[in-house]
Amino acid sequence: MTTAHDGEIIVRQEGAVRRITLNRPKALNALTLGMAVEMTAHLRAWTSDPAVCVVLLDGAGDRGFCAGGDIRALYDASKTKSALPAEFWSTEYYLDVLIARYPKPVVALMDGVVMGGGVGLSAHAAFRVVTERSAVAMPEVGIGFFPDVGASFLLARCPGLTGTYLALTGDRMKAADAVYCGFADLHIAAAKLPELPTALAECRTAVDVKRALAGMSTQPAPGRLETARGWIDQCYAAESVEDIMYRLQASGAAEPTAAAATMSKASPTSLKVTLRNVRAAVSFKRMEQSFQQDFRIALAAIAGHDFIEGIRATIVDKDRNPKWRPHRLEEVTPDIVDRHFQPVGALELKFPD
Repeated sequence: MTTAHDGEIIVRQEGAVRRITLNRPKALNALTLGMAVEMTAHLRAWTSDPAVCVVLLDGAGDRGFCAGGDIRALYDASKTKSALPAEFWSTEYYLDVLIARYPKPVVALMDGVVMGGGVGLSAHAAFRVVTERSAVAMPEVGIGFFPDVGASFLLARCPGLTGTYLALTGDRMKAADAVYCGFADLHIAAAKLPELPTALAECRTAVDVKRALAGMSTQPAPGRLETARGWIDQCYAAESVEDIMYRLQASGAAEPTAAAATMSKASPTSLKVTLRNVRAAVSFKRMEQSFQQDFRIALAAIAGHDFIEGIRATIVDKDRNPKWRPHRLEEVTPDIVDRHFQPVGALELKFPD
């Protein structure tokens, strides 16, 4: 086995496998711009290397694959009007699409916490593995942002309205729910993970990889979203966020009431932007369309108030008391929402066929 340390990532060669390990365990392997650049370079180089047949993505430590992007860096950049946010998101999104389009099998090991940018790196891969420790979520509305990294394309295709529910609450999916909702493919017990590189080392094709993973997989513990479809589909089919909230609160049942309470703490602007983003993605023919739309929304968000305020309240001052503007759903006008979906000219992301 050959190992190369690039600081924030570790690259290993194990037979026909090239393994990229995100190496910021104290930060739950949150993705930095440098990590995205390094990963992109390796993946592009391996495309034409006949010795490389499989790529394995995982995270250092046993707490998570990747908890998201390095939002503190985005916060600091916003204070200096730096171009870092646009560079970070464009680099990250192009990397996610590279993984999605990769000509060789990419296996993403979604062990532990997988959120935000971690979903972007894993949920678009060819083979997505969850464990009993997996917690997969897009909780961005809680920090004044939105589920980005192309997640809207997946959320729009979840069974029923479960994707809308997940987007507006940021609820965590365990293994069975991640498979049910199309964010993962199969479950492997965490105790068997050390065997995975060896099992993949002799694989040469996607068929080989599928067979190797199937040989290690087991049924996960039962999930809960499939059985919750009744109230989720009824409540989240409403036309607006206000009507969704009304249906949740009017139900009187414990789960819908809890969902409404969670949403009531989120940024009202984020909720409305997210609902529009997910519903627009229903009609998208290509996953890349979601990344293009996400980039527009992200640039509008960093130029606005709630995202910066959400980061301040969550990881800077840590008072957990964001002051949203506007602070009521009724005050978020269509013009405010529309502002997030405007083309960004020369900055537009381009994905040739």
